[in-house]
Amino acid sequence: MHSWLKRRSSAVLLHLTALPGPFKTGVLGEEAYMFIDRIAAAGFSVWQFLPLGPTHAHGSPYESLSSFAGNPDMLDLRECVKFGWLDPFSFDNSDHAQLRAEAARGFWQHVDHDPELAATVAAFEQANADWLVDFSLFAALKKVYRDRPWWGWPEPLRDRDPNALSQARIDYAELIMQTVFEQLLFDRQWGALKSHAEERDVQLFGDLPIYVAHDSADVWSDQRLFTINRIGLCDEVAGVPPDYFSDTGQRWGNPLYRWDLMETEAFAWWIRRVRRQLDRMHMLRIDHFRGLEAFWAIPGNSEDGVIGEWRKAPGKAMLQALQDAIGSLPMVAEDLGVITDEVTDLRESFKLPGMKILQFAFGGDAGNPYLPAHHGENSVVYTGTHDNDTTMGWYASIDQSTRDNMLRELDITSADMPWTLIETAMASTGRLAVIPMQDLLELGSEARFNTPGTLDGNWHWRMEHLPAPKAPCWTRSLELNRKFKRWNKRWNKN
Repeated sequence: MHSWLKRRSSAVLLHLTALPGPFKTGVLGEEAYMFIDRIAAAGFSVWQFLPLGPTHAHGSPYESLSSFAGNPDMLDLRECVKFGWLDPFSFDNSDHAQLRAEAARGFWQHVDHDPELAATVAAFEQANADWLVDFSLFAALKKVYRDRPWWGWPEPLRDRDPNALSQARIDYAELIMQTVFEQLLFDRQWGALKSHAEERDVQLFGDLPIYVAHDSADVWSDQRLFTINRIGLCDEVAGVPPDYFSDTGQRWGNPLYRWDLMETEAFAWWIRRVRRQLDRMHMLRIDHFRGLEAFWAIPGNSEDGVIGEWRKAPGKAMLQALQDAIGSLPMVAEDLGVITDEVTDLRESFKLPGMKILQFAFGGDAGNPYLPAHHGENSVVYTGTHDNDTTMGWYASIDQSTRDNMLRELDITSADMPWTLIETAMASTGRLAVIPMQDLLELGSEARFNTPGTLDGNWHWRMEHLPAPKAPCWTRSLELNRKFKRWNKRWNKN
């Protein structure tokens, strides 16, 4: 085995926002700590989740306002009461954004009289100046201009005129200070949660979208690195051509990278981006990995993905630069869909595990690469991902031929679902098996987290409560983790 995945292990897939709790989404509070305790006791040693950046109104974590910032909606504001930054009576108002603003004012009042806290703030600002200065101003301007995209701001701000930026930092100082507070608190709360996970031998498995959002601090602050024109609109955008998923392809709308310029700068932007994420996580999934070998370039004015062309990307040079700067790359390549030999060669040349999805395994013939017989050790095996229906929802919707193939292949009946598919993932030769929390709870399509290509109804599912320590989802998981030698040995010695 040559991968960085050195031992058999298992993970639960659950995004932070899906945790239960008193706020509009799950937060970095006691529920997250209890979730880590529960999965460790059930034999899991990895927690996988989606990107952590601040989102637009639609809530997609893959369309973030920043590749470097944390999502302030995930802040546990109960901690602010403990430190005296927020009045407990404020919780009569359930608006998380308003509570954050109140907590920020209370925090900065304490900073004025607490030299140690002031020193903490100064150290945080200095350590994160390469992204925090621009992001805090970007976040302030998004509020001032009622969430208009940055290319719709007044031209001096759109074009980053130095005098206009300096004046805006003066005019909107309070909004900027709120963002600094939010990011400092996110950093502290995440660091504490990571330490708790490490004490329980649980690794944190994050997600890195290959592209960044057009309306983001990333693009606004360094426009020359992206395929946008002088007024901020996209000359070309990302997507994929027509395939068996769509007759018109997919137009994602993200600006493409100016790879030639990035390469002349030794991929410094990518190194900063990945290093920031690996400070938070123990491992990362690279979304749409094939775009590092070749990408589909669509004219900015096209409405779909039909018109475009494949262009080579310097993925090998970029990954080598990352490896030289950071060391071993604890990354998983999302290599789903139509994958060429060149993409496979790129993944294997850096010893990155690929992904195997069991919901894809039972259509087609014996050569289907997702069948357990074809997994191999250097792979990460899922029943399904956040983009799939739950296993019970999937099973209810598949055609009779696929259902019969699965029942015959696994020698089961319908009554055995979803646990037989979970067991199949655990039994796989792949070093890491990942089970969505919805599957452990035996939930149907009502618990689906995302349906690709749709805008409504995504990213909202949450657990109502954490299952009790002896709930079947945990006890059956521990049995399977032990049976297939994936268990978290430090916390399950018997």
